[in-house]
Amino acid sequence: MFEVLSNEALTPVLHRMVIRAPRVAAVRKPGQFVIIRAAEGEERIPLTIADADAEAGTITLFIQAVGASTRFIVSVPVGGSLRDVAGPLGMPTHIEKWGRVACVGGGVGTAVLYPLAKALAQAGNDVTTIIGGRSASLIILKDELASFSKQLLVTTEDGSMGRKGFVTMELSDMMADPATCPQAVFAIGPVPMMRAVAELTRPQAIPTIVSLNPIMIDGTGMCGGCRVLVDGETRFACVNGPEFDAHKVDFANLIDRLGTYREHEAASAECRLKQEVKP
Repeated sequence: MFEVLSNEALTPVLHRMVIRAPRVAAVRKPGQFVIIRAAEGEERIPLTIADADAEAGTITLFIQAVGASTRFIVSVPVGGSLRDVAGPLGMPTHIEKWGRVACVGGGVGTAVLYPLAKALAQAGNDVTTIIGGRSASLIILKDELASFSKQLLVTTEDGSMGRKGFVTMELSDMMADPATCPQAVFAIGPVPMMRAVAELTRPQAIPTIVSLNPIMIDGTGMCGGCRVLVDGETRFACVNGPEFDAHKVDFANLIDRLGTYREHEAASAECRLKQEVKP
């Protein structure tokens, strides 16, 4: 069992949880994830490790509670426990000194971006972080990212914080000026956003890395649930990723696979809701 040490609601659907998991914390690297199971018989949920404290033996997770299983996980109170925390899984992010780097995060993807951007800054890169969301209430980790970014830019679709529009607008402006054009781009967020970033950087052949979030079950490459097409070959996000060359990812295939179980998830959420409101 893995004790929940803190559980903070950052937005109505986003929680930051600190969990005691000393073996994971001791060896975790940026870009890796864990698979959480809240209780016996519950769904296995992959979550990026946002941060870790090896000395304290803790890991930090950001959880977007949008489905039945994630809502159950964030309902576990401080002092409660999670049944399973398996990891760290996945390939660590390749970190090197690129020079000028743009880190682009959308929505809850900003949480996944955080450890990556921090590691790039610690490697000596000049990091410009661009984060976006539908509105100001959905912008997360602004101050934390600003603490190590050379520049932090915010966009919101409704204009309630930062520039009105999309993250690609700020990235496009950076690329238009040779003095600010990034030498590498890392993008994490909704699939349409990552695809838009890939198409923006493709003409200039700027190395662009995305972190994919396909349906994942066992996290070992055995079930094949997280398969994605990269450069025409089948790859598994859990063992070959989750990060891939954005210019080689088949995003249309990924979007199609992500919609496969949408009706089942909705049915599960409705069933769970009925159980929670029993008279």
